[in-house]
Amino acid sequence: MGISLRGGVRRAALTGLTTFSLAGALALGLAPVAGAASPATANPYNPATGHAYRHGVIPTVAQGAKMKQWASSHASPTATSANTLSYGGGIGGVGVNDGKSQVYLVFYGSQWGTQSTNGSGDATFSGDPDGAAPVTQEMFKGIGTGNELWSADLTQWCDGNGVATGATSCPASGASYVPYQSGGILSGVWYDNSGASPSAATGNQLGQEAVKAATHFGNTTAASNRHAYYVILSPTGTNPDNYQGQYCAWHDYTGDSSLTGGAVNSPDGPLAFSNQPYNMDSGSGCGVGFVNSPGTLDGWTMTLGHEWHEMMSDQFPAGGWTNTSSGQENSDECAWIAAGQAGGAANVAMGTGTFTEQASWSNDTNACAISHPIVNHGGNSVTVTNPGNQTGTVGTAVSLQINGSDSGGASLTYSATGLPAGLSISSSGLISGTPSASGTSTVSVTATDSTGASGSTSFTWTVNPSSTETVSVTNPGSQTGTVGTAVSKQISATDSAGKSLTFSATGLPAGLSISSSGLISGTPTTAATSSVTVTATSGTASGSTSFSWTINPSGGGGCTSPGQKLANPGFESGSASWTATAGVIGQNGPSEPAHSGSWNAWLDGYGTTHTDTLAQKVAVPAGCTDTFSFWLHIDTDETTTTTAYDTLKVQVLSSTGSVLGTLATYSNLNANSGYSQHSFNLSSYAGQTVTLKFTGSEDASLQTSFVIDDTAVNAS
Repeated sequence: MGISLRGGVRRAALTGLTTFSLAGALALGLAPVAGAASPATANPYNPATGHAYRHGVIPTVAQGAKMKQWASSHASPTATSANTLSYGGGIGGVGVNDGKSQVYLVFYGSQWGTQSTNGSGDATFSGDPDGAAPVTQEMFKGIGTGNELWSADLTQWCDGNGVATGATSCPASGASYVPYQSGGILSGVWYDNSGASPSAATGNQLGQEAVKAATHFGNTTAASNRHAYYVILSPTGTNPDNYQGQYCAWHDYTGDSSLTGGAVNSPDGPLAFSNQPYNMDSGSGCGVGFVNSPGTLDGWTMTLGHEWHEMMSDQFPAGGWTNTSSGQENSDECAWIAAGQAGGAANVAMGTGTFTEQASWSNDTNACAISHPIVNHGGNSVTVTNPGNQTGTVGTAVSLQINGSDSGGASLTYSATGLPAGLSISSSGLISGTPSASGTSTVSVTATDSTGASGSTSFTWTVNPSSTETVSVTNPGSQTGTVGTAVSKQISATDSAGKSLTFSATGLPAGLSISSSGLISGTPTTAATSSVTVTATSGTASGSTSFSWTINPSGGGGCTSPGQKLANPGFESGSASWTATAGVIGQNGPSEPAHSGSWNAWLDGYGTTHTDTLAQKVAVPAGCTDTFSFWLHIDTDETTTTTAYDTLKVQVLSSTGSVLGTLATYSNLNANSGYSQHSFNLSSYAGQTVTLKFTGSEDASLQTSFVIDDTAVNAS
């Protein structure tokens, strides 16, 4: 089985390059990293190389390792302080976010699914398999609470007329500093489900989404957006700005002319925004399990915090604080340092929970640190008296006065997050109202004076159900049904106070749903037994019941449509019935001979950053044992035995293109001398029409070829 670089087969190879000049770099598309002092310092493994708008870009773990290896062999012999950040002079007078940060979360695209609200008041989505949305909201609510000092690193950075371009520290006077972000910074959440998020949104499209969000939130002037930050969160299964295999997130602003498609026209002034892919799709490459086990959201909260830190110190890149040699910002210089090492990632406790974060660089300590003292610049200080944990009862009025003091005697204005439903706070600090739902909330109250100084305190507030109201849900008994046969089942319930009820359910068989009035309907698609729980709530009390629901296969349990279901399974009819990247399907012997016949599908093998795909839509029969199989050969020029640089992902997609499941991921670590067969059970998708998709991704160097032949979907 031959190992070959495809450059000489179907693509011109780069040969004869004996020097690396500026002209040569530009000819290869290796534009210098934004802010770099010289194109010769551009790291070819940096995802920002050739994409200058990717400010603060976080490479994948593997890509970061390659960057560090390249940098260590190209270190400048004259560098005196390689990590020191300097001030860029500001853009339109803006260098840092020197006020109360206002974070707006934009869930971009209908693929996020159905929106609901959890007990903490957070938006949740049915298309969020890892539960990332509520954790994001709690993290931004928690910044500046619970005495956390992870964000206090930012209080050393400044802008203003008194700060000279190129300065590496802030002056004693004439500067405006980033204040400590007391009391949480989440300012709004918007689900933009007006359409589907693009499968691979460009930087320009992400900037346009930030403009839409500013309009949605009523931030229609440059002044209202001075301290605003729009986090554009793409749904699972999408590949915004082609992040997969390269990086995990970046931030920018709408006025950046280097954005793909050019600067975004914003009538509301320049807008700071970030590209936050659903990077759990990239697994450990974007930090899954980086600190904790299983640590599914470790990398997610780390990249959210990384980009926010960098936006605060460099709001409109690169007018703030950056490394002029490398183009890196404060969080870039501390990315992917393992937990337990100096400056390593760690779990940070806030008033709303514990979140995995990374350290950021500090000029004042010349180190990466996960915690930093709050830098006091001589302004007023605000103290808020903690009233202690509170309790109450649904339907019983509340009146609680919060008190605070200001060191300069200035008047205070109060705000709060996390109040129980039905309660509100006045500007003078009086919390009042009548609780309307039971539960426990973490409340943060912030007092702000006329100079912008603020202080906060946090406490819990437990609201107990009314002792006189009960909800009873009638158990319908165990249910049975058949794949393909419609269902209609009304669930009944009563409320002791005579209130109307709203129903919800978990565990319903695939294809069934429940209306707010309690009618379960639909057509079952999958044979299985489910444990169903139905809950009815009046808004002040709730009740539930549970029962089993068994869905039998159609046709009495026999396989009514046996046989092989894929068309052109061995590619002997060329590209017929397959959708593939150009050049994937062909007669590739003797370089990559077929397993049988003379045709096969050859993904990647170029030795450059490249992605190939191969896919076919197939109807998976119900009532059968459905097995998907294929023969796979992998050869590679990679020499590592520990790092998966090049990957082949095998996935099942829905009719709308969303990822239903990942069957397997292969890499250069799985290279073999011949073909081997791989098989997977598709019975969980019985009764559905799905797309079976192969996605091969190579990094910037050393080829890996993924060769596929003799595919099949057998029903028996």
